[in-house]
Amino acid sequence: MSVPLYQAKAEMFRTLGHPVRIRVLELLQNGPRPVRDLLAEIEIEASNLSQQLAVLRRAGMVTSYRDGSLVMYQLSTPHVADLLAAGRRILGSVLKDRDGLLVELRAGAE
Repeated sequence: MSVPLYQAKAEMFRTLGHPVRIRVLELLQNGPRPVRDLLAEIEIEASNLSQQLAVLRRAGMVTSYRDGSLVMYQLSTPHVADLLAAGRRILGSVLKDRDGLLVELRAGAE
């Protein structure tokens, strides 16, 4: 039985619901990176990073391959980077609107 599209979307967004996963995806936007570089950038335990990478792999957002002794990760599709960019735009718009509301509230309180 096929999963409804709205449910598949919800699962995708749940996958994005962890700061480490978002950070990994951000780091991979510029191309493949070895696990050791991800560890150095994110500064978490290797086992925790491994768990988060596994979640991203299962969700199909990243792929991995070996390059000699290194395990490399990359975004599975450029659309993942597009999604992150859209998230930044939405967040910027939401925060901008909140700042405007805060200014209006302060002006009205006088």
